[in-house]
Amino acid sequence: MKILYHHRIASKDGQYVHVEEMINALSNLGHSVFVVSPQISDEKEFGSDGGMVAKLKKKLPGFIYELLEFGYSFYAYFKLCNAVRKFSPDVIYERYNLFQPAGIWVKKKFSLPLISEVNAPLFEERARYNGIALKKLAKWTECYVWKHADAVLPVTNVLANKVMSCEVNNDSITVIPNGIDPEKFNDAPSVEDAKRDLGLAGKTILGFTGFVREWHGLERVVELVAAGDEQLFLLIVGDGPARESIEKRARELNITARVRISGIVKRDKIKDYVSAFDIALQPDVVDYASPLKLFEYLFLGKAVVAPDKDNIREILTHNETGILFDPSVDKNFIDAVSRLVNDDSLRKNISASASELIDKKCLTWENNARRVIHISESLISDGVDS
Repeated sequence: MKILYHHRIASKDGQYVHVEEMINALSNLGHSVFVVSPQISDEKEFGSDGGMVAKLKKKLPGFIYELLEFGYSFYAYFKLCNAVRKFSPDVIYERYNLFQPAGIWVKKKFSLPLISEVNAPLFEERARYNGIALKKLAKWTECYVWKHADAVLPVTNVLANKVMSCEVNNDSITVIPNGIDPEKFNDAPSVEDAKRDLGLAGKTILGFTGFVREWHGLERVVELVAAGDEQLFLLIVGDGPARESIEKRARELNITARVRISGIVKRDKIKDYVSAFDIALQPDVVDYASPLKLFEYLFLGKAVVAPDKDNIREILTHNETGILFDPSVDKNFIDAVSRLVNDDSLRKNISASASELIDKKCLTWENNARRVIHISESLISDGVDS
């Protein structure tokens, strides 16, 4: 199959990982993928932002930046039209973004089926955290894309319900969560080897990967480490605005030797750190997200502590494949972590169940790609209504 893959991601972060993994999975299954997107330099470090785009967003008034976003759709439209003429795709696969109706315009022009991958309700998300100046235009583009796509692929059922709020036909919605490429993790070191390589042999390691924010509450984990056994250790793989406060709390409690923040780690090296974890921390999660780190924790057989939210329950079962806590009460997170720290048998049982979950639920990028191909073939055989 020939797939025209369209996205607007300019940063090299979790979004980029999803895009790259899906393209690789589709290609590995023998399909031809032609990508239309902003240029991302191979020299960019993992974790880098959108470069000039990010700078413009900070400096320009909101309504001007949003007009530029919408204006980009006209540029993307011509790029997509040229790609269709050159590549003659069977289907368009588009990662949904706000102010981006270009894919739908091209779908209508060429009577091609279009699949819209949805990772977040961006109108709601941006309105809440950054504000939106052109609210009517933003909401129109979101609903316009979702309603006119031939298939919509949200990453959680929670997100699917938000898509349906735009009066999208339920039959066109298929939930496909994020996944993992086992081949990239099959050579991960054992727990003992990973700890030894990091100079942490004999430690009981509480681990976290990702961008560290204040609302993660990892300062409380520092306090737990300080109150616990001398072998208890906090390993944070990543960086972020909360780093300073975490390190400050460790200094205040005189346990700087038992807390380590690695800084940004290259994508292919993350497994060397996560393999050392005894307990993997997911302190919080956006209500509709499908967190990439969760699948990595599970594949590597980590006992996960995560908030008891609908999107997490789509993957984890409390006391079986993870320990879930009520995030509405601050102390519940630390109580859940403490429970695993103090119960070796429970930790080992959950770790064993976690390592089997990826296969049981088919949570791989290859399986996701196969589902996309199946949907594409169904759309092609049924014909599309442009």
